[in-house]
Amino acid sequence: MLKEIDMNSLIETAKKAGEAVLEIYESDFKVNYKEDDSPLTKADMRSNEIICSFLEKKYPSIPIISEENREIPYEIRKNWEFLWLIDPLDGTKEFVNRNGDFTINIALIKNREPVLGIVYAPVSKELYYAKKGEGAFKNETPIPIPQLRDTFKVVVSRSHLNSETQKLIQELNSDKPVEIVSRGSSLKFCILAEGSADFYPRLGKTMEWDTAAGDAICRECGRKVLRYDDKKPLSYNKESLVNPYFIAY
Repeated sequence: MLKEIDMNSLIETAKKAGEAVLEIYESDFKVNYKEDDSPLTKADMRSNEIICSFLEKKYPSIPIISEENREIPYEIRKNWEFLWLIDPLDGTKEFVNRNGDFTINIALIKNREPVLGIVYAPVSKELYYAKKGEGAFKNETPIPIPQLRDTFKVVVSRSHLNSETQKLIQELNSDKPVEIVSRGSSLKFCILAEGSADFYPRLGKTMEWDTAAGDAICRECGRKVLRYDDKKPLSYNKESLVNPYFIAY
């Protein structure tokens, strides 16, 4: 099944969703709020509609889990071999704040492992993607082996940096000066994958659709994305779609 997935059409779909998101981003949009107080805009829904419509037509046998779709009971999905994990607008807070650090995320999961990931940033037009065994790319160029530098660069969430994460950073045993970089959405995974950062700790709540695409890209670049407690890789399509705390390096 993985070999049958057409990356080019997936990438075009992510870009099409990004164009729709940008149209709303550049307008006087309205912000609503979900039950958990997280923001929701017309852009989230429009992007979700574009991506899910394409996937349902192109790959009708692969089920979809998306942040903006109704949650599917675990009893139904627990035996799925393949599924799509979609975040149609990752970084809605960044979208609302108009700082450009938001992305379109599309991931394919096989047996709880992310095996394909696309992260597209509509404002900067940065595109990251990977398929297991076929390499990882940024804007169609293979992501190179990172170069050594004089600082140990830690990337953290622009909107969700908490005291636990700050404490972990302070306790880092690095022989180089520690430099902090704040980014939004899955771009944190992407700059880690491309070697522009060395460490990404997330000691806070995330959902599977927040991490799956970036995780797939990092894995294909040889980066580790591990649960904080037992240092095992993140797994997907769990009974709870909430991720445990994790570190990536």
